[in-house]
Amino acid sequence: MPNTRLSAATSMLSAVAASMLLVGCSASVSVEKSTPKMSADKLATLLADKLAATTSQPKPDIACPEDIVGKVGTNTRCKLTADDGSTLGVSVTVTSVDGDQINFDFEADDHASPAAN
Repeated sequence: MPNTRLSAATSMLSAVAASMLLVGCSASVSVEKSTPKMSADKLATLLADKLAATTSQPKPDIACPEDIVGKVGTNTRCKLTADDGSTLGVSVTVTSVDGDQINFDFEADDHASPAAN
């Protein structure tokens, strides 16, 4: 019977050791939050609205080439086309992100490019 007691004692010690290991361990899972994006069309619409409000003029025709990623410092260039066909570049820079809200500053170029003939 000493072998039975030794086997039982060994099994018991193994179970205690395993439970101590499990109690002493911790795990964490980091789920990366997706970065918000604003579509190029929505960005162009917001720019047109803001420029119209700032200049008290009708909404200009603006096109943006790509979606903008909601990461501070991200830049893109959009193009404003005037009624006469001349164009003006507009630089857009993400200034902050609050959840899905992307905040940005924009600045129009000083000089327009003449209309293509």
